[in-house]
Amino acid sequence: MIATAAAHPNIAFIKYWGNRDARLRLPLTGSLSMALDGLRTRTRVQFDANFPMDSFFLNGEEQQDESLARVSGFLDRVRELSGKPLFARVESENNFPTGTGIASSASAFAALALAASTAAGLDLNAQELSALARRGSGSACRSVPGGFAEWLPGSSDADSYAVQVAPPDYWDLVDLIVILHTGHKAIGSTEGHALAGTSPLNALRVAGAPERLIECRQALVGRDFERLARVVETDSHWMHAVMRTSSPPLFYWTPDTETVLWHVLTWRKQGRALCATVDAGPNVHVITSQAEQAWAEAQLRALPGVLEVLCARPGAGVQLVENA
Repeated sequence: MIATAAAHPNIAFIKYWGNRDARLRLPLTGSLSMALDGLRTRTRVQFDANFPMDSFFLNGEEQQDESLARVSGFLDRVRELSGKPLFARVESENNFPTGTGIASSASAFAALALAASTAAGLDLNAQELSALARRGSGSACRSVPGGFAEWLPGSSDADSYAVQVAPPDYWDLVDLIVILHTGHKAIGSTEGHALAGTSPLNALRVAGAPERLIECRQALVGRDFERLARVVETDSHWMHAVMRTSSPPLFYWTPDTETVLWHVLTWRKQGRALCATVDAGPNVHVITSQAEQAWAEAQLRALPGVLEVLCARPGAGVQLVENA
């Protein structure tokens, strides 16, 4: 009972922040994202009657405490669905920084959902697999279909999943991920989601989210970059405004984050097709066209505080791969 799967993280153009049901990870609003090719989580799952307990290895290091508990709790759901009460060994590796706001939990639980369900003998359809991945990490449901994906908030566990809006080759966008910090963020997204309701701005953000989602979807379908840039940046700023006005407040940005954002805005005013969005971390995702990629990457690498620039084009959905 062994299976291995690989998945890409995703960058949300319209953000997911805050749950109406924390246990099921049912979101307050819908969201829309692009899967990131080139960045990958590969996860191997083995169920065995001889295992005395679950074990979890990340990038070769055995994990304990909260990380193991989160994976084991997810496996409990797989065991419940399959009717097979066996413990598992999970081995996962990322080829990009973990826990820095590059959606490593999204690719992690998308890969884990497919590998674990397959190893347990389940044959889930795309919607069921997306809903299962969501139970581990909300944004993981968007890494299941790949390409450009929209998370439908739904009303229950069964109908809250992501669907593909457009395939990876629909638009020649690229995400230039500006790495400013590689350490783990002090407060993870799961804890942050729980604070959203304490912000006086959260109700306003939630009320405007459906309109921004429609605007983003239409910009994507129409391949209208200027329209996309406006709504992507607006939605990102709304999320961080909620974070900063939560109790306690969450400040993920650093001065270098602000510098990158200022330059991206300046370059766009000068006619360059660029926009910026920031997830729950200090690193900046600069969305641009593949035609602008070389110029933009060179400019970003020259900015102070930039450690690395990762380049990702639209990626595919989660897939089974050969067992190592």
